[in-house]
Amino acid sequence: MPDIQQCNFLVCRLLFCTYLTNVGISVYFCCMKNTLTLIFFFFSTCIALAQKNENSKLPGTYILLSVDNIDKDGNRIHLYGDNPRGVLMFDTKGNYALQIMSTDRPKFAAADKSKGTDEENRAAVKGCNAHFGTYTIDNVNGTITFNILHASFPNWEGVKQKRPFTLINGVFKYTVPSPTTGGAVTGEVVWKKVE
Repeated sequence: MPDIQQCNFLVCRLLFCTYLTNVGISVYFCCMKNTLTLIFFFFSTCIALAQKNENSKLPGTYILLSVDNIDKDGNRIHLYGDNPRGVLMFDTKGNYALQIMSTDRPKFAAADKSKGTDEENRAAVKGCNAHFGTYTIDNVNGTITFNILHASFPNWEGVKQKRPFTLINGVFKYTVPSPTTGGAVTGEVVWKKVE
């Protein structure tokens, strides 16, 4: 049977071990919390820098390569003819302006926009798409959001349109889930950066 001295020693040892364990757990959780905070900060910074780096590649002027509607069977419809023209500009402050024109639009016979025939006006409206506003990039999800202030198609004014995109070697390509033509098609627009 242990004597009082041994009991006191064992009790003191147990208390001391308990203290060290509690301190160790506290230190462990404190270190873990700090480590998780540092990991979160590190990844947040990396993501922000990656987005800034990618965003820094987007601003500039682009010329139109193609603009098509694609139906559910994969057929391409050239909305603005076989040889459309267009320009898209992004600035570094988040503003953009876009214009797409058909080269097949007939000239107005009267040489006066206010005296165009119904057919001339229809062709002019159908052969043109323009809008401007601000844009934001989400590199994590690979989308660009156009915050359209004004548009040649009035239904797009004041709306936000999120579009999946890629930017590879100066070629900027995005899809339009709900194009101006409506229906069960998806728009695909491809631009090339002007160097």
